[in-house]
Amino acid sequence: MTHTLLPLAYAGPIAHWIPICKQQPILWEVEDFYQKQTYRNRMEIHAANGKLMLSIPIQHLGYDGRQNYKDVQIANEFPWQRNHWLSLKTAYQSSPFFEYYEDDIAPLYQTPYKSLFAFNKQVMETISELLQIQAPKETTSTYEKDSPHHDLRKLIDAKTVKTTAVLEYTQVFSDKNGFIPNLSILDLLFNMGPETVPMLQSQSLRFFI
Repeated sequence: MTHTLLPLAYAGPIAHWIPICKQQPILWEVEDFYQKQTYRNRMEIHAANGKLMLSIPIQHLGYDGRQNYKDVQIANEFPWQRNHWLSLKTAYQSSPFFEYYEDDIAPLYQTPYKSLFAFNKQVMETISELLQIQAPKETTSTYEKDSPHHDLRKLIDAKTVKTTAVLEYTQVFSDKNGFIPNLSILDLLFNMGPETVPMLQSQSLRFFI
C-alpha cells in the first residue's frame, strides 16, 4: 500500500496536517539527515508584531555537523520550553479556543525532552488527540532518495511551500497584521477549535506545493 511520506516537524505548519486530517496512510521520514533551518525544530506563529519563529536549540555533533534526524539531541541548557510557552500564551491567550486546549498543550513545555524526535512525536500525538483523529505511527526503516510513496518530504523546508492565502480564517492579530498563511497548526487550532479538521479535510495540498 502506498503511503504519504511526511517529515515529522515541530507541531508542523498547516500544510503538513492536510493529509493527516484526511486520514491518509502516513509514513514518517525519520532516517534522513537533519537539516538546519527547517520545520524540524521551528514553529511559526502569529504574534502581535506579525510572524514569530520559535526555534528549538539543538546540540550539533560531528566534525562535519551531519547527524541523523532521529539522533538529534535538544540543547536544554537554554530555557526554550519556558520561552516558547510564554510566546504561545502571549500570542493566543485572547484567541477563542486557547483556554480550551491550554491544559493539554502546557505539559509539552513542562516535561524535559532530550530527543528532538521524541518531543516532536509527542507534540504530534497530543495535537492529534485534540483534533480527535488517529495519530500516524509508522516510520521509515531506511532512507530512500527516490521513494515509491507519495513523497511530501519537501514540506519540511519553508522555502518550497507557497504562502498563498488559500485557507483563510480569523486570526487574533489579523486586523493589525493582515492574514498570515500556513502558520503552525496551533494557530488554526487556537483560532478555529473543532472546525480545524473539517477545514483541512476540504483543502488540497496542490495549493501549497
